[in-house]
Amino acid sequence: MLDELTKIKGGKPGRFSSWNTTGGNDDAWWIPAGKSVVLADITGPGKIAHMWMHLSHGTDYRAAMLKFTWDDADYPSIYCPLGDFFGLGNNIVHSYESMLFSVTATKEQFENKMNKHASLQSYIQMPFNKRAVVELVNDSAVDMRFFFYIDYETYKTAPESTGYLHCEWRRENPFGGWADEIIVNTPEANIANKEREAWDNNYLILETKGRGHYIGCNMSITNFQGSWWGEGDDMIWVDGYKWPPDLHGTGSEEYFGHAQGMQKHGYLRHGSSVFEQDSPTQRMRVLPWQAMRSGYQSSYSFHIENPVRFNKEIKVTIEHGHGNHLRNEVCSTAYWYAEEPTKVLDPLPLEKRMPVLQDNNGNWIIDEKAKHTSREIPLNDEMKKMKKQWADNHPEEQTQNAEEENLM
Repeated sequence: MLDELTKIKGGKPGRFSSWNTTGGNDDAWWIPAGKSVVLADITGPGKIAHMWMHLSHGTDYRAAMLKFTWDDADYPSIYCPLGDFFGLGNNIVHSYESMLFSVTATKEQFENKMNKHASLQSYIQMPFNKRAVVELVNDSAVDMRFFFYIDYETYKTAPESTGYLHCEWRRENPFGGWADEIIVNTPEANIANKEREAWDNNYLILETKGRGHYIGCNMSITNFQGSWWGEGDDMIWVDGYKWPPDLHGTGSEEYFGHAQGMQKHGYLRHGSSVFEQDSPTQRMRVLPWQAMRSGYQSSYSFHIENPVRFNKEIKVTIEHGHGNHLRNEVCSTAYWYAEEPTKVLDPLPLEKRMPVLQDNNGNWIIDEKAKHTSREIPLNDEMKKMKKQWADNHPEEQTQNAEEENLM
């Protein structure tokens, strides 16, 4: 990487930014409520090499959406909430630095707070052949004041064998787990999850066709249950189903570069961009056998030196809880390069994108209109057996769960 700095190359640098063209100091654009504004329209071939962004009014990192369209395609190849694109889930601001993204809260007191001011930077490379159109979509009911730099360079001829960056955001609220009452790492949670059941039931990070390579993701959790959310194995299938998958991991914390749970640190290629024990709303609920924590976590893993290459298709998944028994809120942002511009998922409506909040007593505020569960995991015989075994062995938990359901 550093040896590239010594090479003298062709290319014309350029920048789109929010600078005040009158010569004054009001260097921001207003993005009207319910509108989309083109931030940059670049004629290629070229690449976007760096972005800096800052929302200073109407700050809502899930209502502001980044939208990128390559080469006059009829659809975007990046369509993602602003905060999640830069690694921040649930509208939470926290300073961290990775190789591809960095965030700096503008004031210390803004750390681990929702929708506070922050500097957002991206160094992820975005080449294109003919044209790049970058938009900010304001899905909120208030105007947004937006500062930005989009730094790029253009070339006389397109570089060979370069892919188009794609970015897709997914959410399950809640994930359709089969037994949220069962605590992680107990005998009842330790079911067999393999073959087609794993293929069908795991949380889906990315599923796309074509030729390219997957370079990683971030994932955010709203931990309703309160026990350890990350016991699930990552499983990645390349160019179709087989068992075992081409890449099979050992647990969520391992995939995100940590061990025995997630730690609060963020590194160049992996780590926590928001750490659960520092997150803005959390509570302790103590059960007879275990103290458990509820809160928010955002984690990331980037395959810089080891991208997962595919020629026909790829499916990137991870269990949520071992065997997919948990029912927390889960969302993810996947990043990959594809040989051709590809359509990504249309975003969920705003009400189905917003974070799940807690009241002053620490109870989760469940809005039925905000729910989005694409798949309820069907119970097999082993799941039914383990649910009954748990209920028989933990009657006090059934009572407490019923009481908490009445509070929601």
